[in-house]
Amino acid sequence: MAQVKKVGLVVGREWSMPPALIKEINERDQGVVCDLPKIGLPTGAPSLDGVIDYDVLVDRISHEVGMYRAFLKHAVLRGVKVVNNPFMWSADDKFFGATLAESVGVRSPKTVLLPNREYVPGIKHDESLRNLVFPLNWKLVVQHVGLPCILKDAHGGGWKEVYVCRTLEELIHNYNSSGLLTMIAQEFIEWDEFVRCMCIGQQEILPMQYDPKARKYIVSDTFLAPALRERIIKDARTLNQALGYDMNSMEFAVKDGIPYAIDFMNCAPDMDIHSLTPPYFEWTIKAMADMLIRQAKSPTPPPASWRGFLGGTSK
Repeated sequence: MAQVKKVGLVVGREWSMPPALIKEINERDQGVVCDLPKIGLPTGAPSLDGVIDYDVLVDRISHEVGMYRAFLKHAVLRGVKVVNNPFMWSADDKFFGATLAESVGVRSPKTVLLPNREYVPGIKHDESLRNLVFPLNWKLVVQHVGLPCILKDAHGGGWKEVYVCRTLEELIHNYNSSGLLTMIAQEFIEWDEFVRCMCIGQQEILPMQYDPKARKYIVSDTFLAPALRERIIKDARTLNQALGYDMNSMEFAVKDGIPYAIDFMNCAPDMDIHSLTPPYFEWTIKAMADMLIRQAKSPTPPPASWRGFLGGTSK
């Protein structure tokens, strides 16, 4: 009898996706079971010699729970597939993302990386920051990205610390309240159409009409012209493959028929039925189940060195 494979969901404050995905995987009866693992002594010991009884772990919360992130990186080194790769997730930021998009041929808004407004105790401008050009030349920033522009946390998500700045004074005011965060200033795309894509397994892409002002999805199969839809799907696949992410959501602002990737590093994308809407939720659950069953049943040889773990999971 073939050994049953195990998928574990590491979750936070979400209540609709986990039980639906567990039910979907378990009811398919394909030799793969899914549940919520326990992490910590004595049952799921995160010690160096602890046994991790899972083939795949799905990370939905380690961006807010540091102990989970450390454990998941340990799990990867012990041969467990983690969705998404915690090594890459620990390294990404929105300035890197903009650079990556341009390097793989996907349009991205003009972006400037800003120095921190404040620093931890012990940092002295005249000693610790001798490589830094300071004070900041705001005139050059605005000349590059234009006005209005977007100011946002380079490591943020969930619409936190995101500001639309229509004047230089507004930009400086919001920057001055950013504290220890590392911020970027980015060209604001006056979009004609706004698209959010659910991306599963680097190949399955669902473009969805999204209203960023109301923060809601609009269910429609025809809101994009066929050629534009295919362009967005192609760009989303290109970015996901470059990132190595198997679970992601991406936002494209379309201006004059050109999709600009404006937010595409959402490693724990919103999968709640109430925000996604039932049709898109059902698609997401089925696509996640397909991908996780495939991951669990497809062994991958260990890389030659630990650096190989940075390459992401299999498709």
